[in-house]
Amino acid sequence: MDRVLIVDDEKGMRDFLSIMLKKEGYAVFAAESAEKAAEPIQRGEFDLIISDISMPGHSGLEVLKQAKMTSPDAPVIMITAYASTESAVEALKLGAYDYIIKPFDVDELKIVIKNALEKRRLENENRILKRELKEKFRLDEMVGDSPRMKEVLELVAKVAPTNSTVLICGESGTGKELVARAVHFASPRHDRPFVSINCGAMPDDLLESELFGHARGSFTGAVTAKKGLFEVADGGTIFLDEIGDTTPAMQIKLLRVLQERRIRRVGGTEETEVNVRVLAATNQDLDQMVREKRFREDLYYRINVIQIKMPALREKREDIPKLALHFLVKYGRVTGKKITRIGEEAMRRLMDHDWPGNVRELENVIERAVALETTDAITAESLSREVRAVPRAAQEFPATLSDTGIDLERQLERLREHFMEEALRRAHGVQTKAAELLGMSFRSFRYFAKKYHLLDGRRDAQRASAG
Repeated sequence: MDRVLIVDDEKGMRDFLSIMLKKEGYAVFAAESAEKAAEPIQRGEFDLIISDISMPGHSGLEVLKQAKMTSPDAPVIMITAYASTESAVEALKLGAYDYIIKPFDVDELKIVIKNALEKRRLENENRILKRELKEKFRLDEMVGDSPRMKEVLELVAKVAPTNSTVLICGESGTGKELVARAVHFASPRHDRPFVSINCGAMPDDLLESELFGHARGSFTGAVTAKKGLFEVADGGTIFLDEIGDTTPAMQIKLLRVLQERRIRRVGGTEETEVNVRVLAATNQDLDQMVREKRFREDLYYRINVIQIKMPALREKREDIPKLALHFLVKYGRVTGKKITRIGEEAMRRLMDHDWPGNVRELENVIERAVALETTDAITAESLSREVRAVPRAAQEFPATLSDTGIDLERQLERLREHFMEEALRRAHGVQTKAAELLGMSFRSFRYFAKKYHLLDGRRDAQRASAG
């Protein structure tokens, strides 16, 4: 129930407003002067204040000033006579929500009160949401103690206060948007909008309209003009996810915006200046794409002012226990289940898994496990089949020396073959990059790749015959 304070020296007006507002469902309190209203106002007890301007002693303007000092989010509506409209205008300058002129229309007053309280509710919700978002994406709330994650967090802390364009690289599921939001909420722009769009999720014409907006009648269905996301994000940050998926035509348009900081709506003729910080992300090798002429070199240098490289989960395995427990707490709270720990065998399987889907896959696995678990601890049986499976490397390479011994040279050959195959997969077939991952010279890598038939169809034929 919203609490309303009425301040008026006329008893008849106080009684009338009290009866009317109580019928509307408000909790009503009344004071006969600014002096009598001072103490309850200082206690911040009210959601709305209605005050007459002209009163003996201190005027309604004093009530307004007190309210703005102690309860700045509580709207104040002033009541005035025709002869004192100048005072009403002064009240608006001091922060009054609105004023009503005597004699007033009761229905009009009800609407003004309702709108004022609704505005207050929306402002409070927006304030709470912003505070929650800022807390959620604080740097010290990001999970991970591994050296690789510490490097990422240190870089985020350095670049956040700047206006520099940032390129966030990494495989899908590594948390690129999480880092982008952390950059925004740690920046001076944190009170302005953060707008995110997946550039690879829509065709060019729709993407252009989403980014830059469109004029009325610019295409079939454009019955009204529409702001683009660059305009919506004005003063804040725009996050261009999967920018590597954009077409050459769209890359030219993005380059122009980054160079000139001006946009033109689709079908429009006027240009609009925008003050937007650009963060971009990709799961592709933009260096390679530039070399292959699939991504514009000039745009690449525009977005790659500062690069943040997100490590894959398999590259920071020491973070798996902390991440898993973080998700356990999250989904335990959502489901209401009192699951307090992860069993030893389950944790070992989590540590052994290769995590091709990275942190996102780990979150999904824990969410599934929490939903299925019937005990107070996550067991291996609650994990997905893929995570429960023994890794191929563990099957092929014995961890201990058996009583009968092993062929060490053969095992070392198999180990080298395994890691070379894995490096090629991660490097998307680029031999030079695969060799770098293993610390091998390109000549040595090429020699063994040919020896193990990693580069031709004979390997598949051998596997088929072996099966």
